Amino acid sequence: MPTLHHKAHTTVGCQASVASKYMETPEIVDLDWENLGFGLVNTDFMYMAKCGPDGNFSKGEILPFGPIALSPSAGVLNYGQGLFEGLKAYRKTDGSVLLFRPEENAVRMKNGSDRMCMPAPTVEQFVDAVKQTVLANKRWVPPTGKGSLYIRPLLIGSGAILGLAPAPEYTFLIYVSPVGNYFKEGLAPINLIIEDNFHRAAPGGTGGVKTIGNYASVLKAQRTAKEKGYSDVLYLDAVHNKYLEEVSSCNIFVVKGNAICTPAIEGTILPGITRKSIIEVAESKGYKVEERHVSVDELLDADEVFCTGTAVVVSPVGSITYKGKRVKYDGNQGVGVVSQQLYTSLTSLQMGHAEDPMGWTVQLN
Repeated sequence: MPTLHHKAHTTVGCQASVASKYMETPEIVDLDWENLGFGLVNTDFMYMAKCGPDGNFSKGEILPFGPIALSPSAGVLNYGQGLFEGLKAYRKTDGSVLLFRPEENAVRMKNGSDRMCMPAPTVEQFVDAVKQTVLANKRWVPPTGKGSLYIRPLLIGSGAILGLAPAPEYTFLIYVSPVGNYFKEGLAPINLIIEDNFHRAAPGGTGGVKTIGNYASVLKAQRTAKEKGYSDVLYLDAVHNKYLEEVSSCNIFVVKGNAICTPAIEGTILPGITRKSIIEVAESKGYKVEERHVSVDELLDADEVFCTGTAVVVSPVGSITYKGKRVKYDGNQGVGVVSQQLYTSLTSLQMGHAEDPMGWTVQLN
């Protein structure tokens, strides 16, 4: 069982065993790829690096995937001092694997770590660790068009501490899981309800960084919405209670004519990497993209609405319910023209089906 007390001298031997096991295993595991959902599938290996009071992370090592040991007084358990990231790897038709903008996740983790008083791995170490973890688990990358390998980097305060203060030790972990669609609808319209009692974030808080605590706060409203048949919840700002923020784990876009609007990044909204990519793709196709405050009234009067995120990529919204009133958005079986166009453009690039003029993909052998 791997613990947080592995020594660096075991790295060479462990990596050798990783390479040996990989050579002995089939190229792709035998899974029911046609019915792959968005849930955890235990894979073979994970990555771990540690950082002490000097602020420098160890070289890191590939270990068998499994439980880790933590002190009951670890900073992450007592005070929520932790961040996570999410990105994906895709298998091309030639069998090679592509990563999508991993350096953006590294930069976002560094920015979040500053807010949370944590050291962070360098961009180079982050990207290298992602590459190592994916290659060690390459047989779990789904066949082309059957899903993706979801990559979950974690940065946690693993050191023991009793009083409220930054932890004395940190652990950088990465594990992976093959996944299908986040929403069971796939590229089909989802139905959202606007939440005006609970708020996801407030000015001056941590809504703009990917800290673990941001997500626990949405669970109650999300569970209530799903019990009523909705796919997810759309949150409003905590000050005026009328401007759009984001969905539980997605950014939101509103389309009117040739204009696409999305809430501005001002500290309460997560700066999504898919969001950033969709803005650039949309602008390259001639759309006018505005990042600003977007009111509920604009949303309800939109031609089309869609969400973006690493897990969902692009998810068209079929309806919005607000204060008991439901507004539907028409499209080809509920999928708007803009949603379809941007989804196709981005996923074709991510999967290596189209040229990458942006230089966003990183190919692994």
